[in-house]
Amino acid sequence: MLDILRREGIYLWYYFTVQFEQIFKYWVLGMMIGSTVSVFLKDRIHNVFRSLEEKKLGVFGIVIASILGIASPLCMYGTIPIAASFSKSGMRDGMSVGSAASFMLTGPSTKITNLGAVKIVLGVKRFALYLLFVEVFSLVTGLAVNLVL
Repeated sequence: MLDILRREGIYLWYYFTVQFEQIFKYWVLGMMIGSTVSVFLKDRIHNVFRSLEEKKLGVFGIVIASILGIASPLCMYGTIPIAASFSKSGMRDGMSVGSAASFMLTGPSTKITNLGAVKIVLGVKRFALYLLFVEVFSLVTGLAVNLVL
């Protein structure tokens, strides 16, 4: 029994170190890019939402919100307060609550610090399908939220 546990421990350690070596450079790169976006582009993303407040965008607003969510360095806990502030400040006229929902889905799903690891695990083709699925799902969710509200 002790031999089995030792052997399994070696296997786990080996696979952990192999995975760590494969993912580490992408993880560091993702943190650097995410930090750069967070420091230099966070206000621009917020200002783009504010500038769109006066425009009647309809479905196109959901597309813009999902794209901005991809560009956003925020995790889920960062997107919730932003979406709530947009809703409270009257974003319903320009960009709908569905747009906020779309933004909240794409932001955490495409957080730059995680995408490198996701690409390694899924491979290039499945990674592209993942991004497509996230985008389509966020658009459908945004439309559904608009229909309900």
